[in-house]
Amino acid sequence: MLAMTISLEKTRAGAHGDLREGLISAGLTLLARDGASGLTLRKCAALAGVSHAAPAHHFDGLPGLLDAIAARGFEMFADVMEARAAAAPQEPRARLEAICLGYFDFARDNPALYDLMFRQIWSLAGSSEELGRSGARAYAVLADTCAPFVQEGQEPGVVETQVWSLIHGYATLVLVGKLGRNRAIASVTDVLGLLGGLALAD
Repeated sequence: MLAMTISLEKTRAGAHGDLREGLISAGLTLLARDGASGLTLRKCAALAGVSHAAPAHHFDGLPGLLDAIAARGFEMFADVMEARAAAAPQEPRARLEAICLGYFDFARDNPALYDLMFRQIWSLAGSSEELGRSGARAYAVLADTCAPFVQEGQEPGVVETQVWSLIHGYATLVLVGKLGRNRAIASVTDVLGLLGGLALAD
């Protein structure tokens, strides 16, 4: 009887996890296809093949689902930057350029998700712990890659903010059409060159 109970509990837990995952995946699909305006609990449920009431068992309304989708986006974002850094020559500037190009490419290729990610994590209403952890992981990739450029006695946040402001600002300007939506950067070197004084620490 105990074995049957444990098995049943595992099955329910697995089903719960699968449904939550299915709703997040449906949300990502809708976001990419229809944009933020097309993302609703009812549409996610329909695409996931469950009742329209099912999302309420897993998320605190639409804001909860949006937080979960944004958290998944930050995980994907971090994966892209880490992969670019790993594939680049293992030299600080090459790795920094690689993650910045990964940052830009992710934003360009996933504009609605990119917008949602930062809108949710910077929401005045606050974000979920899951979203906070995912966002922190993505930021840590940037911070770790900037670390070799932090001069003695300098606050790490200075270099991190310089690099982040530049690449995030550039990506945002491209996405809103101020620099041409289809304009790609051949090399992040051109963008990072604007930092001028960015140099390896002694």
